[in-house]
Amino acid sequence: MPPHNRKFSNRITTFLYVKKFPSKVIESFTAMSFKKIRQLPTPEEIKENVPFPKELCEKKIRRDEEIKAVFEKKDNRFIVVIGPCSAHDEEAVCEYVSRLAAIQEKVKDKLIIIPRIYTNKPRTTGQGYKGMAHQPDHLKEPNIAEGIIAIRKMHVRSFSQSELSAADEMLYPNNHPYLDDLICYVAIGARSVENQQHRLTASGLDIPVGMKNPTSGDINVALNSVLAAQIPHTFSYNGWEVTTSGNPYAHLILRGWVSSTGRPRPNYHHENLIDASAVYTQRSMKNPTIFVDTNHDNSGKRFGEQPRIAKEVMRSRQYDPALKNLIRGLMIESYLKEGAQKADEDVYGKSITDPCLGWEDSEKLLYEIAENC
Repeated sequence: MPPHNRKFSNRITTFLYVKKFPSKVIESFTAMSFKKIRQLPTPEEIKENVPFPKELCEKKIRRDEEIKAVFEKKDNRFIVVIGPCSAHDEEAVCEYVSRLAAIQEKVKDKLIIIPRIYTNKPRTTGQGYKGMAHQPDHLKEPNIAEGIIAIRKMHVRSFSQSELSAADEMLYPNNHPYLDDLICYVAIGARSVENQQHRLTASGLDIPVGMKNPTSGDINVALNSVLAAQIPHTFSYNGWEVTTSGNPYAHLILRGWVSSTGRPRPNYHHENLIDASAVYTQRSMKNPTIFVDTNHDNSGKRFGEQPRIAKEVMRSRQYDPALKNLIRGLMIESYLKEGAQKADEDVYGKSITDPCLGWEDSEKLLYEIAENC
């Protein structure tokens, strides 16, 4: 038999062997560098174990429609996605979101407040706390099976207490089905925005998905992601061949960038917004919308600069009607206590990743944003 035919025959034999003796495959798999720990529950099993109360489903749907109306330019309210850098403590997060709910009621004619409940945390070098989904107790060892349950419980409790559905970052696209009935907004981070699976998965979501500019600052890369998310695709997802219809609410987030020397560079100034809007509107995409991230490389991770940055963006909107129509939201990192602590510390309501604005400054800023919409 020719060599190439022998290789093909070997592949068929392997496939049939796998079908007949799956236990042998497990033995072979564990002999590799991967070591299986435990099988994860399916999204269906998790949802059955941690259900979303039916009486809240209609409220979630109504809120989804209100948020979409902002992107469709049918609602002139301004969106603020605000919350801790990473949500590591259910008790503190739910208290924080309940406080936001009280403010939301007071500014409901001006703002739509979306709590930031980020349960996965990207790490530049792969080191450090990776989020509650990975490590449900930040003082203990990772346990992803328990983490998936923990993040769903937190999102369900937060919405039940506040009726504010939240935003989460889609760091791992395969995890989205565990929360897809709960969250109202998804962010794709600067390091994920060029990834094919993120783009394709976003095309199948029926909620707004924000695409951050990459750390290089290239707006066209982010807009390529927006376009990819807005059109239909057929691809492999969680063991299925799926097709999507495209997401008309995919949009751009400006978060600053990093120079070749490693220095943070902002892209929230008036001239940056004009340049970004010009490139964006040339693309002729659906519901063109820009959010501005007030932290990360826009602030150089100096959390105390966020109020100043937010106010500057709001002034740019007031000055230019075209920007007012295009810029529809801000992203702010905020928590009960300002700053950050080490991951092995346990100060209630304080970030264990990037430093955040404290509650008093956050509350004041939300009212100022509402006054200047």
